[in-house]
Amino acid sequence: MTFRFRTTLIAATVAFAAPLAFAAGYPEKTVNYIIPFGPGGESDVSARFQEPVFKKITGQGLAIQYKAGAGGAAGWSQLNSMSGDGYTVMGTNLPHIVLQPLEKNVGYKTDEITTVFWFHYTPDALLVPTDSPIKNLKDYIEAAKKAPGATTLSGSGTNSANHLAQRQFDKMAGIKTTYVPFGGTGASNTALLGKQVSGSWGYTTVQMSLGNQVRCLAVAMEKRHPKLPDCPTFKEQGFNLVGGAYRGVAVPKSTPADIQNKLAADLAKVNADPEFIRKMEEGGFAMLNIGPAQMGAFMTDVKARYEALAKEMGIVKK
Repeated sequence: MTFRFRTTLIAATVAFAAPLAFAAGYPEKTVNYIIPFGPGGESDVSARFQEPVFKKITGQGLAIQYKAGAGGAAGWSQLNSMSGDGYTVMGTNLPHIVLQPLEKNVGYKTDEITTVFWFHYTPDALLVPTDSPIKNLKDYIEAAKKAPGATTLSGSGTNSANHLAQRQFDKMAGIKTTYVPFGGTGASNTALLGKQVSGSWGYTTVQMSLGNQVRCLAVAMEKRHPKLPDCPTFKEQGFNLVGGAYRGVAVPKSTPADIQNKLAADLAKVNADPEFIRKMEEGGFAMLNIGPAQMGAFMTDVKARYEALAKEMGIVKK
C-alpha cells in the first residue's frame, strides 16, 4: 500500500501497542537533544521551538547540543554507540539518511537509524526574484523549453531535497534546467537575490524569510501552505510533486521500545500544541505526524522513492 505524505496536522493522539510499564516515569531528568548540524539551521530552529513545549508537557527540559560534520553523518554514525536509556536523542533528516549510505560508506545504514517520530518538513518551493519575467509555473516551463539548460537554479547542496526536486520536476515537465549547488540555504538565497541564477529550488521557509524579494511559483505540498495562500501547489498545476526536507527524532537502537513509544507520544503532544504550530507555520514549516504505528509504511515508501531517484541521478555507490 502506498503511503501518502501527510502535510497538515492530524490528530495528536497516537496509539502505541507496546506497554509503557518501564516508561511510566519517563522522562525524569533532562533529555540531551543532539542536532547533527551546526547551530542556526532549520533543525536547530525547530528544536528550540520544541524545547519549551516539551518542558511544559513533561516537566523536563531538552538540552540542545550540536555534533556537526559530513552533512549529519558524523552524528548518525555514532548514534548507536550512545546510551540507550532514553536521555540521548538525535535529530534525523530525510532525504539525508537514505541518500548518504547509498552514495558511499558513511558509517551507518538507513535501517540502523531508529527514528521514533517525524514531526515536520520544509516543503520544496520554486522561487524567482520578484522582478523576474517569469511570472508563474507556465512561464518557467516555457522558458526552459525554449532554451534547454539555460535556466539556472540555485539549491542548498548536491543530492539535497532541493536537488531531488529539480530532477523530479524536470522529468515531469519534460524540460532541462541547470542545478547549481551551494553550501547551504543561505548561500543559495544570496545567489538568488544577487541574480547569479534564474531562480532557486528553495523551501517554504525561504519564501517566508525573503518575503516580497522573491516570487513563489509553486510549493511541493498536497494543499497550499496556510501562511502562503497565494502560492499554488505543483499538484493543482498538474504535477504530482510533494516533498522537501523532513525532520524527526531518533534514538540509539538499544533504547527500549516502551521508552521509544513514550518519547514519541510526548513529541506528538508537542506537535499538537497550538502555540508550537503557530510558530512553526509562521516560519514556513509544514506539520507532520508520523509515529511508531505509521513508521514502517512511511519509511518503506520514502526509501523506495529516494532509491529510485538515486539510481536515476547516478549517486548509488558502486
